Amino acid sequence: MPVKPSARAKSRLEVDGVARADLARAIALDTLAAATACDLVAQVVVVTADGVLAREAATIPALRFVPEGEARGLDAAIATGIAAIDPAGRMPRAALLGDLPSLRPDDLAEALRQANSVPRGVVADAEGTGSTLVTAATGVEWTSAFGDGSLARHVSLGCAALSIPDASTLRRDVDTAVQLDAARALGLGPRTVAVLSA
Repeated sequence: MPVKPSARAKSRLEVDGVARADLARAIALDTLAAATACDLVAQVVVVTADGVLAREAATIPALRFVPEGEARGLDAAIATGIAAIDPAGRMPRAALLGDLPSLRPDDLAEALRQANSVPRGVVADAEGTGSTLVTAATGVEWTSAFGDGSLARHVSLGCAALSIPDASTLRRDVDTAVQLDAARALGLGPRTVAVLSA
């Protein structure tokens, strides 16, 4: 999971009376907590240069932090994390974006179960143009192409679009206040709720 330093994250997410950096960090922490609670996830690796995030994540079990280093952009950060844990592709791997404040472990597990049947998989965001999760099976070379319009790029790289319901919390990433409201309707994680309620 790549996570930008909170001071630079979520530049389009403006909520009156809420510090953007605090909200971005809370969203990332709720996403991390849900991922680690998923029964099909063996290890969650966080690639970040945000030291505050690492300290606040101390209460979340089984996280491994990898320094972002010279990585530039989501795909470079993800490649850094993959190289740190499994450069030879000896196990299934997945990249999950860190902006899913409503994520439920069962929704992530359903996508990972589906991903077991394809060499590469991708989950579309709620708008149907971006991606929230990309997977690669054992022995399959890792590649990803996150960013605006990434779903089409991932499909062109050989990713099968997984059949995840529209209402899945795995599809509800948050970059804007409107998207945050949509995620709120699904139920936000406790850290995000706390920041919004402060």
